[in-house]
Amino acid sequence: MHYYSIDEANGRIAEVRQLLERLREDRDAVALAQQDQQLRAATNGSADHAQDLAAGEARILTLVGRMKDVVAQLDAWDVQLRDIGTGLIDFPALANGRPIWLCWRLGEPDEIRWWHELETGFGSRQPLAELT
Repeated sequence: MHYYSIDEANGRIAEVRQLLERLREDRDAVALAQQDQQLRAATNGSADHAQDLAAGEARILTLVGRMKDVVAQLDAWDVQLRDIGTGLIDFPALANGRPIWLCWRLGEPDEIRWWHELETGFGSRQPLAELT
């Protein structure tokens, strides 16, 4: 596992933000497409109906594939995805030799301001300024 310095994590945030925004948009698009598919499947249709269902299924598969690519990129960077909806992520880091998480989520400034212990989560975040 790669441990991030604060500067390194801050340098990665702009790229991660773009990926998280795309991931969230694709997740929402999949949910809408699945609802649309359910409505289409519930109606009796013509040959065009079957084509519409197939096209909808192909769209869902494309979106899911893009989502998998984003998650794979985050994994390759050793960035831990915690929640797609809020865009919550953790960067592994070391503080005085002990492993911690540098914590960030969409909507926060483009710099790490929070951290937490490995066994705790978002609710236990502490300001980075208080890191000991």
